[in-house]
Amino acid sequence: MKTLNHYLVYGALITSSVNAQCAGAQTPAQQNIQTMNTEKLTNPIVKQAIDALQGGDKNAWFALFTPNAQLFDDGNKMNFKSFFEKAIGHERFTSIDKVEYNGLHLYGKFHSDQWGDFKTYFKFTVDGNNKISKLEIGQA
Repeated sequence: MKTLNHYLVYGALITSSVNAQCAGAQTPAQQNIQTMNTEKLTNPIVKQAIDALQGGDKNAWFALFTPNAQLFDDGNKMNFKSFFEKAIGHERFTSIDKVEYNGLHLYGKFHSDQWGDFKTYFKFTVDGNNKISKLEIGQA
């Protein structure tokens, strides 16, 4: 009986420890948004977009774009909506190394769950209504 009590106590301690760890657990995207330095992002619309991308927040991401936003991936026209429906939550910057063109062009290291790690660029075009109308992405 004494051995059974030890196992019960030990099991309760393990369960309690695992539950405490899980309660504070975050997805990789949530961890990355807190650790990646976004100070270089000077354009507020671009900063909101990158924050949404980093956080895996599809609603915030799509809200920043015009209904007919264009996407070009390495110069190839892509379907913006379907591309980012799949990418958000699975792709993110790991560092932003350079920002140009009034904060609209970003260069940095990127992680894709599907394609791995590589250097990339994002070039945003913002219209007069402060909505992103075009995004060019590709390997840098």
